[in-house]
Amino acid sequence: MRDIRKYQNVIPAFYACYDKHGEVSTDGIRALTRHLISKGIKGVYVGGSSGECIYQHVDERKKVLEAVMDEAKGELTVIVHVGCNNTADSVELAAHAQRVGADAIASIPPIYFHLPEYAIADYWNAMSQAAPELDFVIYNIPQLAGTALTMSLFQEMLKNPNVIAVKNSSMPTVDIHQFKAAGIKARGENGFVVFNGPDEQFVSGRAIGADGGIGGTYAVMPELYLKMDELIRANNISDALTIQNKANAIIFKMCEAKGNLYAVQKEILRRMYGLELGSVRLPLASLAPADEAVVAQAQSMIEAAINDLN
Repeated sequence: MRDIRKYQNVIPAFYACYDKHGEVSTDGIRALTRHLISKGIKGVYVGGSSGECIYQHVDERKKVLEAVMDEAKGELTVIVHVGCNNTADSVELAAHAQRVGADAIASIPPIYFHLPEYAIADYWNAMSQAAPELDFVIYNIPQLAGTALTMSLFQEMLKNPNVIAVKNSSMPTVDIHQFKAAGIKARGENGFVVFNGPDEQFVSGRAIGADGGIGGTYAVMPELYLKMDELIRANNISDALTIQNKANAIIFKMCEAKGNLYAVQKEILRRMYGLELGSVRLPLASLAPADEAVVAQAQSMIEAAINDLN
């Protein structure tokens, strides 16, 4: 049986890192990797929404993963999102992830066309077959992908022994409960993982059965999510909720910006730690001059919340 304990953690979704010309920055990738390790993070999710994967070429996505793997040197559990909007590119990225030593691959369903469930299963299984040594994580984010992970599709995917987790970013927390129950039935009590996706419900998702979390705001304030995780494991839900409320207020503040959320977070990391991660790739919106106040306020809120942990 696979050891899934390495996935039962706070796992930041890794940000896309660009240089001043908008090209992938390996220096930025390495710096962010080192930063997260220094904060006590044990795993990362590379190439997902936060990694702006749908706006990057296959070769760029390989370059990102190679830089993370080289810098991490085995200190991080690495889950790689390899989904593209065609099977061939997805299979290529899956095989590459296995070659460079990642722990798992993950994918959303194909977007735009609404495919029948058997076609989605074939798409995911093709990736898994290209990386047979790696675990497979289904990424359920229906509000963006346009396709939800149904229980019938999930049951079909559980026939693949490499499927060991769901990253659940749908908003209803009951989905976590359903996927966890079905996963345990198929894999045993300690054989399946469900990740909480929506950062705003980290505590409630964990309370209903999620084993850990993967989130797009973890990297800008990892201290808060690590402390929430610690408190949840100690069954101190009340104190965990206090921190959740602070994290949510920060998220809502960052979302007030005209620029994209990831542009806001990368600018905050630049100001707080000197990390040069660039902006975001078009058509995502970079920061506008009016966003200066939002960035400053969000940074102040993060710093205050971290100070309150001490």
